[in-house]
Order: sequence, then C-alpha cells, then structure tokens
Amino acid sequence: MPGKFVIQNSIDGQVYFVLKAANGEVILNSETYRSKQSCKDGIESVRENSQYISNFEKKVSIRNDHYFNLKAMNGQVIGTSEMYTTSAARDKGISSVMNNAPDASISDET
Repeated sequence: MPGKFVIQNSIDGQVYFVLKAANGEVILNSETYRSKQSCKDGIESVRENSQYISNFEKKVSIRNDHYFNLKAMNGQVIGTSEMYTTSAARDKGISSVMNNAPDASISDET
C-alpha cells in the first residue's frame, strides 16, 4: 500500500499537506499555502524533488534532535520532517519520503 498526501485546513484559513507513509505515520509536513491549487503544486514538487538525495538537507536542532528539509531545485524548502532521536532514524525517514512520494495518492480533507 503506497503512501498518501493529505490536504488539510490550517487554523488561519490556509491549506497545507502532510505526506503519510503506508503505515499512516506522518513523514513530511508542508508549509501553508493560500490556495488549494498552490498546495497541489507543492505536492507535485515533492513528488519530483524527493527523487534526488541531494535535495534533502540533514539538520540537527538545538535540542540535538535530527530532522530534514526537502528542498526544490531553487533551494526553497518544500517540506520538513518530524524530529527524530537519531541520525539513523532521520535517514530512514528520508528513504521513506523517497519511496512513498512518487506514487502517493491525494486525500483532500478540507
């Protein structure tokens, strides 16, 4: 069973998406978008850009948690992961995005 992009409303009336793995776990969060079409364009950008390992920026928070940003070719962040306790877990998250994003369905929950 492939992953799924879920489009949701944010508190301020904008929309955003999360990418869920086949097990239902959230593996990537988007920024907020003013329109649903822009949000869908963001999903397409994740599908495309997630296939290049060079687009994943590995980061460590000030609390020493590990996470990553997925960037578009122009350097703009298009998605951020959850916080992981280890770099190995973060790297598994990156692999999960690479594997799930291309064929993930879209569920509009707005």
